[in-house]
Amino acid sequence: MGKWLIERRLKRDSARLRSLRDELRVIDEQLAHLSDEAGDMGIRSLVSETPGASYEYHHAQAHADAMAKHRAHVVASIAELEVRQDHLLDRMAG
Repeated sequence: MGKWLIERRLKRDSARLRSLRDELRVIDEQLAHLSDEAGDMGIRSLVSETPGASYEYHHAQAHADAMAKHRAHVVASIAELEVRQDHLLDRMAG
Protein backbone atom coordinates (compact mmCIF):
# COMPACT_ATOMS: atom_id res chain seq x y z
CA MET A 1 0.00 0.00 0.00
CA GLY A 2 1.39 3.38 -0.97
CA LYS A 3 2.41 5.93 1.60
CA TRP A 4 -0.06 8.47 0.23
CA LEU A 5 -2.92 5.99 0.68
CA ILE A 6 -1.87 5.27 4.26
CA GLU A 7 -1.69 9.00 4.99
CA ARG A 8 -5.12 9.53 3.47
CA ARG A 9 -6.60 6.76 5.59
CA LEU A 10 -4.87 8.12 8.70
CA LYS A 11 -6.34 11.57 8.08
CA ARG A 12 -9.80 10.11 7.53
CA ASP A 13 -9.58 7.96 10.67
CA SER A 14 -8.21 10.85 12.71
CA ALA A 15 -11.12 13.06 11.69
CA ARG A 16 -13.59 10.29 12.50
CA LEU A 17 -11.95 9.72 15.90
CA ARG A 18 -12.24 13.42 16.72
CA SER A 19 -15.89 13.36 15.76
CA LEU A 20 -16.62 10.24 17.81
CA ARG A 21 -14.84 11.62 20.87
CA ASP A 22 -16.90 14.81 20.64
CA GLU A 23 -20.03 12.72 20.30
CA LEU A 24 -18.99 10.65 23.33
CA ARG A 25 -18.69 13.79 25.47
CA VAL A 26 -22.24 14.79 24.53
CA ILE A 27 -23.52 11.26 25.12
CA ASP A 28 -21.93 11.18 28.58
CA GLU A 29 -23.72 14.41 29.53
CA GLN A 30 -27.04 13.18 28.18
CA LEU A 31 -26.65 9.77 29.82
CA ALA A 32 -25.97 11.36 33.20
CA HIS A 33 -29.11 13.46 32.85
CA LEU A 34 -31.26 10.57 31.67
CA SER A 35 -30.00 8.26 34.41
CA ASP A 36 -30.69 10.88 37.09
CA GLU A 37 -34.16 11.46 35.69
CA ALA A 38 -34.90 7.74 35.59
CA GLY A 39 -33.68 7.37 39.18
CA ASP A 40 -35.93 10.20 40.34
CA MET A 41 -38.90 8.71 38.53
CA GLY A 42 -38.12 5.31 40.03
CA ILE A 43 -38.33 6.78 43.51
CA ARG A 44 -41.55 8.60 42.62
CA SER A 45 -42.96 5.35 41.26
CA LEU A 46 -42.21 3.54 44.52
CA VAL A 47 -43.68 6.30 46.65
CA SER A 48 -46.86 6.92 44.65
CA GLU A 49 -47.50 3.30 43.63
CA THR A 50 -49.63 4.40 40.67
CA PRO A 51 -49.58 2.81 37.23
CA GLY A 52 -48.86 6.18 35.61
CA ALA A 53 -45.77 6.76 37.72
CA SER A 54 -44.58 3.24 36.99
CA TYR A 55 -45.05 3.80 33.25
CA GLU A 56 -43.12 7.07 33.40
CA TYR A 57 -40.28 5.36 35.23
CA HIS A 58 -40.06 2.50 32.73
CA HIS A 59 -40.21 4.96 29.85
CA ALA A 60 -37.41 7.09 31.33
CA GLN A 61 -35.34 3.99 32.09
CA ALA A 62 -35.78 2.78 28.50
CA HIS A 63 -34.36 6.09 27.26
CA ALA A 64 -31.40 5.82 29.63
CA ASP A 65 -30.79 2.21 28.55
CA ALA A 66 -30.91 3.18 24.87
CA MET A 67 -28.40 5.96 25.47
CA ALA A 68 -26.12 3.56 27.36
CA LYS A 69 -26.30 1.14 24.43
CA HIS A 70 -25.46 3.94 22.01
CA ARG A 71 -22.54 4.97 24.24
CA ALA A 72 -21.19 1.41 24.19
CA HIS A 73 -21.40 1.40 20.38
CA VAL A 74 -19.49 4.69 20.13
CA VAL A 75 -16.82 3.47 22.58
CA ALA A 76 -16.41 0.28 20.52
CA SER A 77 -16.11 2.34 17.34
CA ILE A 78 -13.43 4.50 18.92
CA ALA A 79 -11.47 1.44 20.03
CA GLU A 80 -11.74 -0.09 16.56
CA LEU A 81 -10.51 3.11 14.89
CA GLU A 82 -7.60 3.39 17.32
CA VAL A 83 -6.52 -0.16 16.50
CA ARG A 84 -6.81 0.54 12.77
CA GLN A 85 -4.86 3.77 13.19
CA ASP A 86 -2.09 1.94 15.09
CA HIS A 87 -1.96 -0.67 12.34
CA LEU A 88 -1.64 2.01 9.66
CA LEU A 89 1.10 3.78 11.61
CA ASP A 90 2.98 0.48 11.92
CA ARG A 91 2.69 -0.05 8.16
CA MET A 92 3.92 3.44 7.51
CA ALA A 93 6.93 3.03 9.83
CA GLY A 94 7.79 -0.42 8.49
